[in-house]
Amino acid sequence: MLYTKKTCSIGIGSFLCLSLIFSCENYGKDIKNKPTGKKAYATLNPTKDNKVSGEIRFITIDKGVRVVAQIKDLSPGYHGIHIHEFGDCSAPDASSAGGHFNPEGNIHAGPEDLPRHIGDLGNVFADRHGNAYYDRVDFSLSLSGSESIIGKSVIIHEKRDDYVSQPTGNAGPRIACGVIQEDSRK
Repeated sequence: MLYTKKTCSIGIGSFLCLSLIFSCENYGKDIKNKPTGKKAYATLNPTKDNKVSGEIRFITIDKGVRVVAQIKDLSPGYHGIHIHEFGDCSAPDASSAGGHFNPEGNIHAGPEDLPRHIGDLGNVFADRHGNAYYDRVDFSLSLSGSESIIGKSVIIHEKRDDYVSQPTGNAGPRIACGVIQEDSRK
């Protein structure tokens, strides 16, 4: 078949029209981040002599877990956020939560690095009022199976995680802790 400017124009025009229809049909739908399974949450409580609090939600989506956190009463700046191996925040300094959740025995690293501890979530940034919001999809986390984070704890640290220092990123003392629980709420 001989392609002329006219047939190419019609072909491109049809493609653009179909693309526009598909785009309009799905406008406002978060296709990639649609919940697909289990959900979990952790209520953050302060460790001794701290006042940090908040909630973190974990939502299974296609090929990962979306982590959404709202935290208040932090000092302004960056603070490490990690999943720890035990769901126990009973010690005044949250040492009862154990070390970073690391069932594969990897090195500590940033949340985008591989290999890394499964529990390495990076940092949250607190504004000048002490409020922090965190929202990212993590492809190493799971809410089911042998490496599920349900029943573990989430820790907020006093300082920024440098992603390099072993084994914890030099993030300092634990200033808040929450046990990760399955969420059956709708």
